[in-house]
Amino acid sequence: MITFEEIRDILVDGKPMTVDEQTLQRVKDCHAFLRQFANDRIIYGINTGFGPMAQWRVEDAHLEELQYNIIRSHATGAGEPLSDLDVKAAMIARAGSFLQARSGVHEEIVHLLLSFINKGIYPFIPRHGSVGASGDLVQLAHIALCLIGEGKVHYQGVWRPTQEVLRECGLTPMRIHIREGLSATNGTSVMTGIGAVNQLHAENLLRLAVICSVWMNEIAESYDDLMSEPLNAARRHEGQQVIAAMMRDIAKDSNRLPKREHALYDGGHTEQVFAKKVQAYYSLRCIPQILGPIWETLQNAKRILEEEFNAASDNPIVDYEVGNVFHGGNFHGDYISLEEDKVKIAVTRMVMTAERQLNYLFHDRINDGIMPPFLNRGVLGLNYGMQACQFTATSTTAECQTLSMPNYVHSIPNNNDNQDIVSMGTNSALLCRQVIENAYQVFAIHLMALAQATDILAIQDKIASTTKALYDELRTLTDSRIEDKPFYEDITRIVEFLKHKI
Repeated sequence: MITFEEIRDILVDGKPMTVDEQTLQRVKDCHAFLRQFANDRIIYGINTGFGPMAQWRVEDAHLEELQYNIIRSHATGAGEPLSDLDVKAAMIARAGSFLQARSGVHEEIVHLLLSFINKGIYPFIPRHGSVGASGDLVQLAHIALCLIGEGKVHYQGVWRPTQEVLRECGLTPMRIHIREGLSATNGTSVMTGIGAVNQLHAENLLRLAVICSVWMNEIAESYDDLMSEPLNAARRHEGQQVIAAMMRDIAKDSNRLPKREHALYDGGHTEQVFAKKVQAYYSLRCIPQILGPIWETLQNAKRILEEEFNAASDNPIVDYEVGNVFHGGNFHGDYISLEEDKVKIAVTRMVMTAERQLNYLFHDRINDGIMPPFLNRGVLGLNYGMQACQFTATSTTAECQTLSMPNYVHSIPNNNDNQDIVSMGTNSALLCRQVIENAYQVFAIHLMALAQATDILAIQDKIASTTKALYDELRTLTDSRIEDKPFYEDITRIVEFLKHKI
């Protein structure tokens, strides 16, 4: 069993992926059983064709060739290659599937996959090709192509022929023993790997959204009861209470969040119109209610991903313990596809909230004039402050909203209608990735605005220590603006800074 935290350690911190002898012995036992069981039996993908050609028997003399054929024939991907991190995550997921000892593969493929993971050998996997059932056939074929010593890999930052890198690293290409070709290409590992990287970034963005929201309320001097324990407990939802607790922890040493009981419950107010808002705008006041369901969505997505990393997702399933081979559809990617759509929608909701908070900072009639239009510290009319930054944030948020249309329901039959309903799970994960990239850009602009507003109000020493620490980090990446100058390089620097916090 590999936990999501261990997956993160391997992906981000470079911890090696290992396998214990007991697990490896189960892989050996499963392989030995399949070799014996396959004698004089018809088993899909061992002595039959693949997909709709399963009705044709393949003669014994061509069984090894059959396994090589599925790898070579399915390496048909198109588009830009996946990142090294995505490929590494996909290989971890594929190794996790083999380690369930339900694939019947020889232990050699496990050792070779672990060597690729631990030595930083990343197969060329194009972006496009998977319909998400029979799993990620095309993209996994590109991994398998490199495992047999063909294709190309990204190694130490350079694209090189696989065979050359294998020789340099003292590795031997995978051999075909009985069904390694089919097992290597059949399953949900690429969508699962991309989903895992998405999960790390989505959780990072949620932490950031909570900090930004506390900072926003500090700037607005909101009453602190929006995050109170009794208020949020009354709603009962776990996520809402978790977010409120996170906000209270961040805000615990802030001097910018007045208490309502001190300001409004003292009986000293006789005015008919109150100068200070009795309640803040929803994008400030309703953060526990907005981010709470997002927290719960990400928790469920993490659970599904962790289960998938520890699942046998190919076909057929070889169960040596009950002594049978079962044919079905464990390669179907619906679990990942649906979760990635939900994560995508959740991230878009975070972006929408950040964009509305940004509008509060820029719009002097909404923020009651506590800050100049567009946080302009220069001469109004001559200088423009952060006015044009809002164009970028608004257009990028709009793109997120468009991309948030569910992809899970976009099944198109193919493969001679053998694959008559498919998950499009990898497409879902890749669209989710684009929304995440967009989110970082919007949050980078939002953070620049928060820092600029903090300077305008001169409240650096009154905000919470957590928001002050983020402010200090930002001031090493971007300066407070008075004169007009380009922002685009600042945005890029902040995006990279944020991504490295996963």
